[in-house]
Amino acid sequence: MNKVELGLQPWINTMEIGPLEISRLNRQEAIGLIRSAVLQGERLDVAICNAHTVLTAVDDPDFAATLNRMTLLNDGIGIDLASRFLCGSSFPDNLNGTDLVPDVLKGIGLSLRIYLLGAEETQLQEARKHIEETYPAHEVVGCRNGYFDMDDCRDICTDISALKPDLLLVAMGNPRQEKFIVQNRQNLDVKVAIGVGALFDFMSGSVARAPKLVRAAGLEWLFRLLQEPRRLFRRYVIGIPRFASAVFKFRFGG
Repeated sequence: MNKVELGLQPWINTMEIGPLEISRLNRQEAIGLIRSAVLQGERLDVAICNAHTVLTAVDDPDFAATLNRMTLLNDGIGIDLASRFLCGSSFPDNLNGTDLVPDVLKGIGLSLRIYLLGAEETQLQEARKHIEETYPAHEVVGCRNGYFDMDDCRDICTDISALKPDLLLVAMGNPRQEKFIVQNRQNLDVKVAIGVGALFDFMSGSVARAPKLVRAAGLEWLFRLLQEPRRLFRRYVIGIPRFASAVFKFRFGG
């Protein structure tokens, strides 16, 4: 990663939510951070953290340690409510990857070499097509689906590095995507790596986004739960009360 290597990191304000130190950036600052890393040839690894990410880090200290080697951005109403409860103020913007990455591609002001890693093959190829058609200033130099054995990581990193991408988007869900980035960083010749979760599913159109009014109300999680109740029941129906309890403990101890 890097908090150490990236010269701009010291100016970033952060806040602690449980075991994680999350950056407090607005959208333009986040885009500017990525732009600076590309221009300066610095290594920057980004993880986008929602309430589920925090709970996973609480349950798995090794994952928390992995995340804290990355630059963490906030995602979702749960994290924002936690910030208000813990320190009395909201995050400047909601920096979920589904919106932030397109904003980076639109607003970075550079021509990027991009590599896509993760998701199923059909969604991956459709996401590649979407980026090539929607953001023609950039070049998708390669892609690979997320169905591989972790023993193959060195060969995959070699293939990625040979293409020298500026931006590596890893869509394998957490904690797998973040662990892949951090554990293989020394073998990856890329400037910026971002864990993007379900981004390729949204870009491919295989999963529908919530309407804008629903997103503005902070209820995209409910829309997704109604779409995929079996897969997301534990994350939301069980996870939301667990997260609320955890945040209470973060503030008052225990």
